[in-house]
Amino acid sequence: MAKPNSADSRTRSSVQIFIVVGLCCFFYILGAWQRSGFGKGDSLALEITKKGADCDIVSNLSFDTHHGGEVSKIDNVDSKPKVFKPCNVRYTDYTPCQDQRHAMTFSRENMIYRERHCPLEEDKLHCLIPAPKGYVTPFSWPKSRDYVPYANAPYKSLTVEKAIQNWIQYEGNVFRFPGGGTQFPQGADKYIDQIASVIPIKNGTIRTALDTGCGVASWGAYLWSRNVIAMSFAPRDSHEAQVQFALERGVPAVIGVLGTIKLPYPSAAFDMAHCSRCLIPWGSNGGIYMMEVDRVLRPGGYWVLSGPPINWKVNYKAWQRPKEDLEEEQRKIEEVAKLLCWEKKSEKHEIAVWQKTVDSETCRSRQEDSGVTFCESTDADDVWYKRMEACVTPNRKVYGDLKPFPQRLYAVPPKIASGSVPGVSAETYQDDNKKWKKHVNAYKRINKLLDSGRYRNIMDMNAGLGSFAAAIQSPKLWVMNVVPTIAEKNTLGVIYQRGLIGIYHDWCEGFSTYPRTYDLIHSHGLFSLYEDKCNIEDILLEMDRILRPEGAVIFRDEVDILIKVKKIVGGMRWDTKMVDHEDGPLVPEKILIAVKQYWVADTNATST
Repeated sequence: MAKPNSADSRTRSSVQIFIVVGLCCFFYILGAWQRSGFGKGDSLALEITKKGADCDIVSNLSFDTHHGGEVSKIDNVDSKPKVFKPCNVRYTDYTPCQDQRHAMTFSRENMIYRERHCPLEEDKLHCLIPAPKGYVTPFSWPKSRDYVPYANAPYKSLTVEKAIQNWIQYEGNVFRFPGGGTQFPQGADKYIDQIASVIPIKNGTIRTALDTGCGVASWGAYLWSRNVIAMSFAPRDSHEAQVQFALERGVPAVIGVLGTIKLPYPSAAFDMAHCSRCLIPWGSNGGIYMMEVDRVLRPGGYWVLSGPPINWKVNYKAWQRPKEDLEEEQRKIEEVAKLLCWEKKSEKHEIAVWQKTVDSETCRSRQEDSGVTFCESTDADDVWYKRMEACVTPNRKVYGDLKPFPQRLYAVPPKIASGSVPGVSAETYQDDNKKWKKHVNAYKRINKLLDSGRYRNIMDMNAGLGSFAAAIQSPKLWVMNVVPTIAEKNTLGVIYQRGLIGIYHDWCEGFSTYPRTYDLIHSHGLFSLYEDKCNIEDILLEMDRILRPEGAVIFRDEVDILIKVKKIVGGMRWDTKMVDHEDGPLVPEKILIAVKQYWVADTNATST
């Protein structure tokens, strides 16, 4: 390679300085809108050009110079991007794989109709999902835990249906969440105190939790102050917009159901699982639902069940159910728990707590004596679209104890220390952590809002070992770590062992969430991974659907891939800037920064 002359070096240095100054202005202006938590703005590009002399350079920047003739040549071919029109206003809360009209065509047996049913290729929307009229930037955490702007999720049915249970109250232009629930009328904090009298929540051994049938996720919201992160899920519209409310509050949640398909989480992932009157028939179908909870619960983990049938002798009249039915329901639950080698630790008032055994050998012997059917699959993490079966997942050998959180975040996870992840050693794990600390520091120099609290709900679309989430870890935010189903290595179990949360997903399909539920999306190598698997346009439209207006995206990928991405999003009302890798312009991996413009539904629009 020819050595660059001094003029080239000076030109490159000047451009790099311009880039840094320009991007600082870019995100300074963005921050000026959004610090209040209620700001909405006009076009980002328009605002930048309106500002004073210090930021004038941004409107004239061309990042093509970083890639020489190669980028310019590609960029000049078919330079006009395809323009994507807004969808009809009726699609404001569209969830592709949980669309209600589509769902009603499926069987209601075992909640099949509530499972994921994604549209065929010819039925996919190729338009931009609009925000509702009046949409505003959510409040920052922790205020968002208690208040959600009415315009962002304008549905009042829960305020009526759950009025006496203190779920949610409508107060003018906001919803207020008092922290109540069906099983905790005195508030989630006092309810959690009751659980904490049995389960050691304070010492960091309980970090990850699963909340089945979460409602508006007040349990998860109030666990946050105790350094416990809950993955909450509930079906779409079993109560209107419950998961949407959870995410508007800044609480991790997805649309999901415990019905016929295995949960999209790895085995032995959670320290605690919870059901507060979640209406799941735990003792039915041979105990299949408890067996699925057992699969995702780590040895030594806890299961909390509150509400019917617990303490049925006292409450059967209030529940308006025959005591014989409740007695039989609890008998079945106790029977399955015994088969699973769960030890009941407590039953007080309407809360029962079981603990999963860590003695796998004794448990296996007891299960064999009881004639238990063991699952035949050798991979307990192979769950994507796999049907649940009434079988017990064998307790896998425990390779080492998990450290309490936050030490767990950077300690070598047992799955890596044991060699369970091919090609990943303790050394490569530590190298990955160092690399992502460096990358995140570079991101923070580019986008000053990254650690300000502006971005609460963050998604990493191709999470790897979870090192991005670890490097950005803060009480102000949480990260949904997505491990693609086509990823070379299944690393989601490692992510959970670090005390982080995540989910399996195939990005050729829609994600199980409402529109506008993430403030920041990180995409590392995702489009290289999916380059020949499905339409890049579909993935970008899905990103647009789940990203909030004025939300940001960080793409990190090969330059040729990012040029294609940049061209497509040029027709999606996104403002973009491409910058070099932090190690300099000669590194083929680049960074594309994008911000989604603020725009809302036009009630007169007719596009489909």
